[in-house]
Amino acid sequence: MADPKGFLKNTHRETPQRRPVDLRLKDWKEVYEDFSHDTLKVQASRCMDCGIPFCHNGCPLGNLIPEWNDLVRTDRWREAIERLHATNNFPEFTGRLCPAPCEGSCVLGINQDPVTIKQVEVEIIDNAFNEGWVVPLPPTKLTGKSVAVIGSGPAGLAAAQQLTRAGHKVTVFERDDRIGGLLRYGIPEFKMEKRHIDRRLAQMEAEGTEFRAGVNVGVDITAAQLRSEFNAVVLAGGATARRDLPIPGRDLDGIHQAMEFLPWANRVQLGDPVLGEDGEPPITAKGKKVIIIGGGDTGADCLGTSHRQGAVSVHQFEIMPRPPETRADSTPWPTYPMMYRVTSAHEEGGERVYSVNTEQFVGENGRVTGLRGHEVVMNAGKFEKVEGSDFEMEADLVLLAMGFTGPEREGLLTDLGVEFNERGNVTRDAAFATSVPGVYVAGDMGRGQSLIVWAIAEGRAAAAAVDTYLMGQSALPVPISPTAAPQR
Repeated sequence: MADPKGFLKNTHRETPQRRPVDLRLKDWKEVYEDFSHDTLKVQASRCMDCGIPFCHNGCPLGNLIPEWNDLVRTDRWREAIERLHATNNFPEFTGRLCPAPCEGSCVLGINQDPVTIKQVEVEIIDNAFNEGWVVPLPPTKLTGKSVAVIGSGPAGLAAAQQLTRAGHKVTVFERDDRIGGLLRYGIPEFKMEKRHIDRRLAQMEAEGTEFRAGVNVGVDITAAQLRSEFNAVVLAGGATARRDLPIPGRDLDGIHQAMEFLPWANRVQLGDPVLGEDGEPPITAKGKKVIIIGGGDTGADCLGTSHRQGAVSVHQFEIMPRPPETRADSTPWPTYPMMYRVTSAHEEGGERVYSVNTEQFVGENGRVTGLRGHEVVMNAGKFEKVEGSDFEMEADLVLLAMGFTGPEREGLLTDLGVEFNERGNVTRDAAFATSVPGVYVAGDMGRGQSLIVWAIAEGRAAAAAVDTYLMGQSALPVPISPTAAPQR
């Protein structure tokens, strides 16, 4: 068991230091300094090994958090990665990108700072890779069944790895030119270097998973071909229909969706020949006054990217009011706390502007030069304009980071004939099956825009359902069902 007095002896929560801002803005490397194992073991000792570990409930993957915390505390790293991999295919992704709802539900967090669960997780997997413990686990027996996985984000990769290990022939289709989905082109390098994706893909290929990038299923391969060539299909293409801002001036040049802007920066870091004669990618913040509309994680990704490209100024707009400094009364423990957070990108500069609404883009000669907006207040669940609060702000580049409304229907989904729910997501039952026999859905395509931990958890659960469909039974774990938590 855990040290029963660990949380009493070590009351101070400690996380890795971020590299100095002036240094990290000169490169695209991850922002955190190394974290010593000795310090991590002290942090892991704060875990109380609760009689009812609410962190399990906070994590959609059902990670065995108290177990691997104590294994780290007692320096049993090999056992720790085995327990971590038992529930999570890709802790190197979640340990860097997940907002850690587990920490929000940590029992210690009731009256102290919660355990540094996320940091323990990422150190376990990084150490395992460094020690050579992450090796291919090919199936011992092939089933003769084939499965197509559409989309190579975290949901698709999790489903593919589970199904490959179950003995099926799995082919992952990705319409982009590289495998990884949003992990590859939506997450900036300073949040997760792409070497973490590449080394995991190497393991999956060695296990037998086939990857086919640059294939737009529904166009390059028809839905009919897909159904005839594979025994089952897993839809994991994500929620890629971007929320737009249809206001006057939207057609001006210089206004882009976040996912039109972010991939170019990643392509530069990957060495793609995308730089123009000026040495810049097609969309860049260099020398520009930037306004980001959207206060979430994607907006913060645009913020950090704009800093590194050399923006003159950056403002990030959010229509919601500024959250409180501590846990809001509306999100009591053990729910994920609504509160004001400062990411590494916010630490680097820019101005966050809350309770504002953009009503018009303005421009000259067909190009955006600014926008007009006003302050808002929430009244009876609706935003109302604050009279006399109108303002105009200059902008050379406007980035829309307002999230996604669901999957793209045209093409594959309509050709397959799957049904959609009232939210516009692909309908599925408790076994992740769509309305079309043999076709399953996992991740944001069925759930709506959500967290990476939900994507991996659903990919694992859908894999178990597909394995049962093909073989009549399955030994794969079933971490969740679609009804285990509200869909977004």
